[in-house]
Amino acid sequence: MFNLSEQNIHLSAQAENKNQAIELVANALEQAGYVENGYLQGMLTREQQTSTFLGNGVAIPHGTLETRTKVQNTGVQVFQFPQGIEWGEGNIAYIVIGIAARSDEHLALLRQLTHVLGDENKTAKLATLQDVQAFRAILMGEEQFLVQSENISLDVDTESLLALVALNADKLQQQSAVNHQFISEVIANPALPLGKGLWITDAVTGNKKNALAFSRAKQPFNNKSNAVKGVLTIAYVNDQINQTLARLLEDDVQQALLNDSVEHILNLLNGKGKTTEDLTAHSTAMSNSHSGENEVIQSVTGTFTIRNEHGLHARPSAVLVNEVKKFKAKITVENITRNSAAVSAKSLMKIVALGAIQGHRLRFVAEGEDAQQAIEALGKVIAEGLGEAVSTVPPQEADTIETMEGITQKTLIENASTIEEKFGA
Repeated sequence: MFNLSEQNIHLSAQAENKNQAIELVANALEQAGYVENGYLQGMLTREQQTSTFLGNGVAIPHGTLETRTKVQNTGVQVFQFPQGIEWGEGNIAYIVIGIAARSDEHLALLRQLTHVLGDENKTAKLATLQDVQAFRAILMGEEQFLVQSENISLDVDTESLLALVALNADKLQQQSAVNHQFISEVIANPALPLGKGLWITDAVTGNKKNALAFSRAKQPFNNKSNAVKGVLTIAYVNDQINQTLARLLEDDVQQALLNDSVEHILNLLNGKGKTTEDLTAHSTAMSNSHSGENEVIQSVTGTFTIRNEHGLHARPSAVLVNEVKKFKAKITVENITRNSAAVSAKSLMKIVALGAIQGHRLRFVAEGEDAQQAIEALGKVIAEGLGEAVSTVPPQEADTIETMEGITQKTLIENASTIEEKFGA
């Protein structure tokens, strides 16, 4: 992952023409130790050969093959020209990214920046933004994800689940968050019920930037005996959206989606309003730490293979977390294929971050009175594909469920104290 320093960003720069702008960029690259003297000529020569204007007000001047020997370290210098620079053929550049690369390293950088370079709204904002920290966050895709008010549609007069899905998909496409491949996939694949009349859709292909759209029917209706009140459609490109995804499974957020105003929905989705889970988590943890000393803890471990074709993207992850939340047991999960740390299985954000794909093995550990039922239920929904098609190829390893003999919390604490005294841990 390429890292861009704020020192390499130059806001409100001025130049009379393209060549002068390129000279500013080349001098900055040289002063930063990325290139040697003479790289400027290579940049000017490249520009004569082929324009480096990419579109949406962005140009990426760089050297020729012959001047790669003058590159000491791969790096960039970013210049903002709010007044715009004529870049030839009527094109105006507002953001000029000077690149120094010894091989094809700049291609990886460009792939990293595609979410910005292809987004007219973001490049327009970058053209005049005067906050260097915010500028960098947008350019690097690190800006805080927020659901937009125009993506919330309430009182939609329809009795068609597909119509709600199509409405969401159209809004996402209008914002360049998805392309036609995404549209085709969400229309073709059935939405999955989250419960309470809420449904969720997403697609593996065609995601261009993080976005979420929600549409709520004016009157609830049924789809194959399941209540339909609202549909969420998610476009996912990186983990900046994960916190919002996690909130979707909170009871207060779901109630707001079903009943409240756009303003209240946005406040909760964007983390500006405290949910019941936020307010009670601390008191619950404190209570748990002092109770149940003599309660027998049943621990059950289940190891299962992910079988759906596209792994744990947003939609199947939501199905999995929904299943976990049906049980009182404390449940953790780790991706043993990636050797990841164990995380809470009740957190959608953490489930998505496991990066589980088809064939990966997940180990669930449940502790509590309904631990056995929880692990068995999780094994079942995973084997069934989490709402998606299941591979016909059997897993290389069989799924397993193991039960540990019951032991009290008090005994665990006493055993830990004994070990600490004996070994000085």
